Amino acid sequence: MPHSELLAVTTQQLASLPAWVRQRNQSATYPRAFMEAAIDSGASREQLLQAAGITPDQIDDPAGRLSLQDTWKLGAAALSLTGNGSLGFASGDRMPLTAHGNLGYALMCAGSPREAIAILERFWHLRGRGAQLMVSESEDRLFMELVLELSAPDALRDMLMSSMLTSMYRGMEFLIPHLPEQREIWLYGDEPAGFDRWRALLPTVRFGMPQAGISLAGDIALLDQPLPTANPEALTLALAQCERESALVDDADDTLRRARAALTLGADGYPSPEALADSLHLTPRTLRRRLQEQGYSYQQLLEAARRRDSCQMLADPDLEIRRIGEALGYGDPANFTRAFKGWAGLSPREWRKRQTGD
Repeated sequence: MPHSELLAVTTQQLASLPAWVRQRNQSATYPRAFMEAAIDSGASREQLLQAAGITPDQIDDPAGRLSLQDTWKLGAAALSLTGNGSLGFASGDRMPLTAHGNLGYALMCAGSPREAIAILERFWHLRGRGAQLMVSESEDRLFMELVLELSAPDALRDMLMSSMLTSMYRGMEFLIPHLPEQREIWLYGDEPAGFDRWRALLPTVRFGMPQAGISLAGDIALLDQPLPTANPEALTLALAQCERESALVDDADDTLRRARAALTLGADGYPSPEALADSLHLTPRTLRRRLQEQGYSYQQLLEAARRRDSCQMLADPDLEIRRIGEALGYGDPANFTRAFKGWAGLSPREWRKRQTGD
């Protein structure tokens, strides 16, 4: 889709989303970062704000609150007016830990990187509404995955993801003296024009991936090292502030988040639509309707779960690829290969070789 059409498509898509995306309960920090990055790329501040329907007072107020809709529209306007697909990296680079309010302060005061990650998971909704953070860990790898909770145009999705992940990585650099040796940022889309300036400033960034997130591989025990900024007393105060802030945030319909969490691979495969609805104490019809309201279907969530689990299973060189496909519900190995290639652009065997060297 041409960037010039992105704002109109985003506005149309937002109109069909739940009412909570229009509630002004998010910090103006993030849309402000999009605006500043776009201005650096030649966009007019006045045009950006007019296109997004945001007043100067709303964006300039340090304590200002905007909606997820405002943020997405400003991001789409930034892409439309600049044509710069690398704006996400530029905006994320502008957001140190202190930009994340009470949550950022809590992360700085945590006793270890692992505790900081747990705090980030617990209070992610304070700063990352519209996206879900899921952390998975194996013996020598930790993956922090981000998944949008609402359907967005690909260009906007990639900008949002690159911004959030760049900011997360900068926070990790600040907090953790010694990160695991292999550090990567994964993104769905193709490498955007203008990324060259960021290549040397970030860890390895892999484009066209089946997941979006930060991958840490190597000595994961480093995540248990004490943080130099640890402060137990200040952490208690910061967590109390996060709890208060959480209580003030209007609850959005969390059906999508709960459905993703419940759609896990068991001995008999994944839950059917009926079993999934039952586990959420909903009727199948209600589950289908609530997912549709957020732009998703059971089949889309199932494919995302298969994509996630296939990557984790392929990282284990002892698991046969044929067995992985069967476990994921593909009776024919060719169907698994075809599906995986659609997600990752590589066959399962090629993916495994690139990731493990086997």
